[in-house]
Amino acid sequence: MKIETQNFLNDLGKVAQVRAEIANSMAIIAHSIENAEKINQNKSGKLELERDIEDIKIAGTNLREGVFRLLVLGDMKRGKSTFLNALIGENILPSDVNPCTAILTVLRYGAAKKVTVHFNDDTEPELVDFQTFKHRYTIDPTEAKRLEQEKKLAFPNVSHAIVEYPLALLEKGIEIVDSPGLNDTEARNELSLGYINNCHAILFVLRATQPCTLGERRYLENYIKDRGLTVFFLVNAWDQVKESLIDPDDPEELAEAEFKLKRVFKANLAEYCHDESGISRGNLGISSRQLEDQDLYDERVFEICSLMALRKRIKDSNADLSGTGFPEFMGALNIFLTQERAIAELRQARTLTKQSYIHVKDAIARRIPLLESDIQELKEKIASVAPEFDLLNEICEDFKQEIKRIGDRKSNEISKSFHDFVIGLGDTFETDFIRYQPSLNFLDFLSSGKREVFERELTNAFESYVNDKLAEWSRGAEQDMEMAFAQLSTIATSYGVNYTEVTNKITEKLTGQKIPRVGKVDTEDNSPSWAKWAAGIFSLARGNLVGVAMAGVGFDWKNIMLNFITVYGVGTIITTITGVVLGPIGFALLGLGIGVFQADQARKELVKVARKELVKYLPKVAEEQSPKVAEAITECFNAYEKEISTRMNEDIQSRKAELDNLVAQKQSVEINQGSEIARLEKLESDVAQETTKIETLYQDFAKS
Repeated sequence: MKIETQNFLNDLGKVAQVRAEIANSMAIIAHSIENAEKINQNKSGKLELERDIEDIKIAGTNLREGVFRLLVLGDMKRGKSTFLNALIGENILPSDVNPCTAILTVLRYGAAKKVTVHFNDDTEPELVDFQTFKHRYTIDPTEAKRLEQEKKLAFPNVSHAIVEYPLALLEKGIEIVDSPGLNDTEARNELSLGYINNCHAILFVLRATQPCTLGERRYLENYIKDRGLTVFFLVNAWDQVKESLIDPDDPEELAEAEFKLKRVFKANLAEYCHDESGISRGNLGISSRQLEDQDLYDERVFEICSLMALRKRIKDSNADLSGTGFPEFMGALNIFLTQERAIAELRQARTLTKQSYIHVKDAIARRIPLLESDIQELKEKIASVAPEFDLLNEICEDFKQEIKRIGDRKSNEISKSFHDFVIGLGDTFETDFIRYQPSLNFLDFLSSGKREVFERELTNAFESYVNDKLAEWSRGAEQDMEMAFAQLSTIATSYGVNYTEVTNKITEKLTGQKIPRVGKVDTEDNSPSWAKWAAGIFSLARGNLVGVAMAGVGFDWKNIMLNFITVYGVGTIITTITGVVLGPIGFALLGLGIGVFQADQARKELVKVARKELVKYLPKVAEEQSPKVAEAITECFNAYEKEISTRMNEDIQSRKAELDNLVAQKQSVEINQGSEIARLEKLESDVAQETTKIETLYQDFAKS
């Protein structure tokens, strides 16, 4: 599907409008309940709906301020900034021939043009003009390459820059994160943790004249593969394919060159072009499970000419971009964002709203019949449901124990798998490390003038080797965690059914009215709110993506796990392994003597010596680091259990408190039953009206 820029903006505008309308209705619901509770306090007593008020307020604010966050990745000199300038239609970001963007830059809407640079230390954020930003925070590619090899950052005290600009694309709800080159250390600490897990889509920029370098393939393998991410690959500078031909005007030569190049890219990128987002495909009714094996290559990989598009858009923001690849790319991005992602986002708002309406309706249905009871009768009814409240507490404790049981098992299993993984590094080291060895002549090590360079290259080789092996292990660990939380999602739903049966029993005993049983439980409508959260039906985490049917999305377990393993675990492991291995290797190599070995033989000797030292220290590394992995896994489940426990306890206590509030009010004031019933019914009607409005907005948008 092709789409022009203006149509893309129009569709984004529709999403923004529906977001705002639903957020307005959610604000009205929250305001209505909050005002009613203030009045209830002096009438028949509060209905204890604070959790609903808070959840609706947070969700409504998130929806109103929500953006589609796009993370732009790519190695140096791939034309990322040129691509972004072409996408937004203005030459904002540094995109000259030589300089490379050196700091992570967040581009978002602002009524006034400004750049704010944020720092890692206590330095106050700095406001700079655009020209200063372009010149101060870009570096020469040669310098960037040197810093990368030395594992240094160009601006170590700078965290990121926020660029605010009054652009239509940004105003319609797009936020763009432009990253520096694919430097392992920076990517691991900044992008993998802070942005990759919390973006809606990744725009991975490659270059037609440099198809899939080793660095790009390593990054995709380590940080993108099997992470449940949606990636659009943009093969930039496609027009340069023609320029590189002997005869640029020969159509057959051009067709053959493009065919070969496309085949290379497909061989390298096809495995990353499957639906992994866990979100149903728009209004087609097709689940991601049905699409797991579907090849989406043509919907995810695009040949583009950014410079050509930028030149056209600078002259005319609505210029025809045919022949640049942008209409095809924007068409695919438009479908993904304004249909698939938007529907998932709005579905969550609808679910939360319906949940609040059900809570209000049920609380009023319990309150009205009890208004007729005298104090003694009311106390007897409350006493009669004490066994049911005990059952609710038992369900809460049982579910907490299930979480602990699964958490303990996973903690032990994954930390053991990590221990075994570390020990097993020695078994395959000689085969694995071959491709990581320094490109320098091995005998350079024996030359004092070149030894420092060789040692740095060797250190980088070890870091790359350890990074790649750990990334391979961590993918398996993440899959284990996803399975565990999927299991907890099912268990939460089951406990939710039991919980609802008990709360229905409480209502029946209090009101004397039989609650009809539903044949099939609708998890989104009939489960208690804590079970919806536990099953991953909604999330109130600001940066977290919605619509993922997996338990625990509300507390973002992936970032907890990756923060422990990637920042603390990997960093320590790399330091430990390179520190304990490289030192002895150096002494061993110095003892070989000049001329004793030819270079090829010396390389083999290097691997043998490295393996000998490696296996000597691996047990120590495994013993020291495995507990940290166990701690990371335990922290994930502890955070999940804490939120579940809080929500369950709040629900139980609020149900008790609403009854105690009624008793207290009956003892202190005369309650006018007629006016109180009318007031409560008005509250239910007001909430129902806005809930219906949200449902209509959602359904109309999903069908459009």
